[in-house]
Amino acid sequence: MKLALISDIHANLQAFDAVLEHAAGQGVGRVAVLGDSVGYGGDPSAVVQRLMALSAAGAWVVKGNHDAAAVSPPPRVGADGRPASAQDLGAHWTHDQLDGHERAYLDQLPLTVCEPPCLLVHASADAPAAWRYVEDEQVADASLRAACAQPGVRYVFGGHVHRQCLFYRGSGRSLMRFDPHPGTPIPVPSHRQWLATVGSAGQPRDGDPRAMYAVLDTAAEQLCFHRVPYDHIAAAAAIRGSGLPGWFAERLEHGR
Repeated sequence: MKLALISDIHANLQAFDAVLEHAAGQGVGRVAVLGDSVGYGGDPSAVVQRLMALSAAGAWVVKGNHDAAAVSPPPRVGADGRPASAQDLGAHWTHDQLDGHERAYLDQLPLTVCEPPCLLVHASADAPAAWRYVEDEQVADASLRAACAQPGVRYVFGGHVHRQCLFYRGSGRSLMRFDPHPGTPIPVPSHRQWLATVGSAGQPRDGDPRAMYAVLDTAAEQLCFHRVPYDHIAAAAAIRGSGLPGWFAERLEHGR
């Protein structure tokens, strides 16, 4: 089976559609969405409608911190009397764009999905509700240990950090980090343990505006990270037309 691993769409409909089209061209048999499907972007309702259709067709979808915030936004004014941040105000805007059915869909999403040999999570598998960033070997090790304690799990896939990275446990106990090259399949034999952050489909932050995602081929035991061009100018225009902060749009234009 080929599994498309998509994360951090952030209500970017143009990026999401481009990634789904690219994944279909790779012959994927199932889609997994790893959280933060909304937040920042200008098309939350359309993206959630896509997710609902994918779920009905058998996709696996987990909840991210922005999905949770869209369901229950933080206060507009903090306990110290200061106004909410732009990100928090964006969560209120997203909440208002979604209807009750769409918010209920996001609310019922699980924090993890375990389908051996894979465990899917937005952040760290050892404490998924803490939303820890898996950015170094120490956090990756804790996440991998927690996930692989479950029978049959050899692969952990997540997002949250908006970058593509692969960690694996070698012949010893130490964890190794590998920075992948897009489009190049990587052998990921199941006798080892692997953790990958698949990057952000809808809001890359590495200076390259192309969408990110990955494909796992379980039969060949290979993982391939991809970058997909899309109309990021149109996605930025959707943000500006919505009244959201302009720097949300600038991020898409510059990939930062």
